[in-house]
Amino acid sequence: MRKWEHYEHTADVGIRGYGETLEEAFEAVALALFGVMVNVEKVEPEECRRIEVEGEDLKALLYSFLEELLVLHDIEGIVFGDFEVEIEELGKGYRLRAKACGEPLDYEKHEPKEEVKAITYHEMEIKRLEDGRWMAQLVPDI
Repeated sequence: MRKWEHYEHTADVGIRGYGETLEEAFEAVALALFGVMVNVEKVEPEECRRIEVEGEDLKALLYSFLEELLVLHDIEGIVFGDFEVEIEELGKGYRLRAKACGEPLDYEKHEPKEEVKAITYHEMEIKRLEDGRWMAQLVPDI
């Protein structure tokens, strides 16, 4: 089961996602990213976008995934509230394929909060926890 949260950080907000699998942790941190921007519980899965990115390591993969979501948000004005992620280990690095579903931003419905300017590597961490779950976190530029 995936779960996400925001955590305190000086002048910013950290985002953290948990999952039984690495894929679920990536899905949860993507949800946390949009949770900084809008009330994700009000986002309907009306439109879906396919995303494919690669990274030399898991941090680069997470960065590229979230950056692609942010670019789609900025260009198309879409907010996402549902994600399906598949991660494949390559000979050198990783490939992520995802389906992100959401709808165009509606200021009344989605209750906008903060604007995320960019994805960063600040406090980025991806690890398997002692209980076997995965955790992914970072502090985006607000």
